[in-house]
Amino acid sequence: MANSVDENGPRFANVPQNPAPEGMRGGYLETSDKVKLRYAVFPRTDGPNRGTICLLQGRTEYVEKYYETIQDFQKRGFMVATFDWRGQGGSDRLISNKSLGFVQRFEDYWTDLTTFHASILLPDCAPPYFLVAHSMGGMVALMAAARDRMMFDRMFLSAPMIAVPGLPLSAAGMATLFEAACFAGLGNMPLPGDFRTPHHELFPGNPLTSDFERYMRSVHVLDAMPELGLNNPSIRWAAAAARSSARMAAPDFPDRVNVPLLMLAAARDEVVSTPAIEHMGLRLRTGRHAVIAKARHELFMENDAIRGQVMAAFDAFVTEQSR
Repeated sequence: MANSVDENGPRFANVPQNPAPEGMRGGYLETSDKVKLRYAVFPRTDGPNRGTICLLQGRTEYVEKYYETIQDFQKRGFMVATFDWRGQGGSDRLISNKSLGFVQRFEDYWTDLTTFHASILLPDCAPPYFLVAHSMGGMVALMAAARDRMMFDRMFLSAPMIAVPGLPLSAAGMATLFEAACFAGLGNMPLPGDFRTPHHELFPGNPLTSDFERYMRSVHVLDAMPELGLNNPSIRWAAAAARSSARMAAPDFPDRVNVPLLMLAAARDEVVSTPAIEHMGLRLRTGRHAVIAKARHELFMENDAIRGQVMAAFDAFVTEQSR
């Protein structure tokens, strides 16, 4: 089944295999360029008030995918505030083919984050503010850290998308190639490749998680609300991502990151480049990194043993620092 938080608010999937966390409150907000974003806020449920986690999702993701992780944060004494990026989840889709991931430029995600920060996080959520981000959200988080060190006290990044493995050209070369395709009118075309939404038949050998039950939660959510799903990125999205990756490869980028941060990489990641995360971690002045053995890309959705390591790292870096 799918339910609505209130009569005028957005719908959220609430299925038995993935129940909504306690006290959930959802709504819409509008960015400065008139894009409607779906968001949700969750109160702490236990422990002392430790502040608020601002949770940034990866490409294709949505609020419901993080219900278990949100509950973990609630139990530690944190409020949680999160939203769906433009072009995915329950937020506005930007082109007629709603199954394609699309963004004009990655700076538009910065607009989403700053709007959410000013409209929801600051007025409605308890300080201090900590950012937790996964994959594409990690790329946006690094951009934010380089632009405004005052937005968040600390950042905890899961498999941040600094680069994509196996490309035939550098990030700058790929950006130029994709931008040329966009100039030729192909920006709204799908990027070739297998980017299918989760399905039980696709679990064996999937690059996301080794945990069947957590993998199937996404299947059940999308069965309840298929409109949350997203398949291939568009060529325009790929151009924007490659250009952002090229900017982060600049020699001076690490020096501009002045927020304390911890990046976790997955040793078996096939979605983003673990060596790129390691290289960035070694160059940061205020950050460090660690590689989680045997883990696939979605660290928060992995099996209990791996996930336990992730949450232990979070506790050491964020929870203990919020006392």
